[in-house]
Amino acid sequence: MLKRSIDRCREILRYGRCLSGSGRIPKEKVDCVVIGAGVVGIAVARALALKGRQVLVLESASTFGTATSSRNSEVIHAGIYYPPNSFKVPLSFSSIVLTIRNHVRPELNVQAVFCIRGRQLLYQYCSEREIPHKQIGKLIVATSSSEIPKLNELMLRGTQNGVDGLRMMEGYEAMRVEPELLCEKALFSPVSGIVDSHSLMLSLVGEAESNGTIFSYNTTVVGGHLEENHISLYISESKNLETWNGNFPLHPELILIPKLVINSAGLSAVALAKRFRGLHGGLIPPAYYAHGCYFTLSKTKNPPFKHLIYPIPEVGGLGVHVTLDLDGQVKFGPDVEWIDGIDDMSSFLNKFDYSVCADRSESFYPEIRKYYPNLKDESLEPGYAGIRAKISSPRQAPGDFVIQGEETHGVPGLVNLFGIESPGLTSSMAIAEYVAEKYSS
Repeated sequence: MLKRSIDRCREILRYGRCLSGSGRIPKEKVDCVVIGAGVVGIAVARALALKGRQVLVLESASTFGTATSSRNSEVIHAGIYYPPNSFKVPLSFSSIVLTIRNHVRPELNVQAVFCIRGRQLLYQYCSEREIPHKQIGKLIVATSSSEIPKLNELMLRGTQNGVDGLRMMEGYEAMRVEPELLCEKALFSPVSGIVDSHSLMLSLVGEAESNGTIFSYNTTVVGGHLEENHISLYISESKNLETWNGNFPLHPELILIPKLVINSAGLSAVALAKRFRGLHGGLIPPAYYAHGCYFTLSKTKNPPFKHLIYPIPEVGGLGVHVTLDLDGQVKFGPDVEWIDGIDDMSSFLNKFDYSVCADRSESFYPEIRKYYPNLKDESLEPGYAGIRAKISSPRQAPGDFVIQGEETHGVPGLVNLFGIESPGLTSSMAIAEYVAEKYSS
């Protein structure tokens, strides 16, 4: 039935209102719609499909994972950074722990729950399916004595969050492990790692499709409305939105009426929710965007580090850190550049500026040399850039994940995922597990 409905949807999108006969916008009923084919959306689609739901994934790009999911550090995080009193979802802690089947201790904070459970699921999934990954460990370093108290706080926080194997190392010990490193002290996390995010997403897509999920690319959800206390979605072909300038009404080419909608639109999740007429605007968080550049290391025969190297976190991010890919290539980043003035259509169609200005390396060198003093001049080459979707401003504490369902906004069958940035990749399968368990019945 879903296949017939989607074939009809594609036909409607291809030929437009000619099929309706009366000039009215055609409508189709479907079971589940996941908006966005990033790693979280794909993982959610797979989890729902494994529970027997008929799932349609709508993605504005020509393929999966073209935005944040492919423009990050590809790090598997341990769960160190997240405050014990933070809440990643607007639900009671006990219900979250119960939903994920008590895989973690009930005194842990919610953000850490998703990161730690996600890490466990991710390592297991990658090992069983031979997806390239490596548990290489991470050193968080204090490069001056003034940073040591912050490092001690991270040690305490990680321990409270239930991260296994954390160990404080004196500078000489850390520098024995990493001879190119300079630090006063370091916190070692043995469970941190790296993963080939594209291979991961490809596997998740394949399993979702094998269980009946249909992916419709080049298809944009541009809004919706509440009808009989359920959400109806406005659908357009992405190519038909390229010339829209906001000066005239945007009419959908198709309206879908799903039983369940997961707004996993990432960079455009907030903007899209604001276009759901009838959804209480006061429950939708503001959107902020942080641009971050990566530079790769050249003019070096052998990688200078074997582990991930992270400085003390900064406002808006985790600092300009060292990441290795699975081939041993070293990259540094991301930095933080707050951007504004992003209109809805730019976020819907991922029309962000992903260029990397070579001049930004000038600010990278002094930051990197705090822990890697032997970095050679002119050894950094522009790599790539990513955009982080945030729900807190530069003047606020980092925002939590927000998984917002009917219990919050009162709309049956609508789940909004807001502020899913780092550690979103690590947490993706745990978020999917939670959403499928709580909202698919």
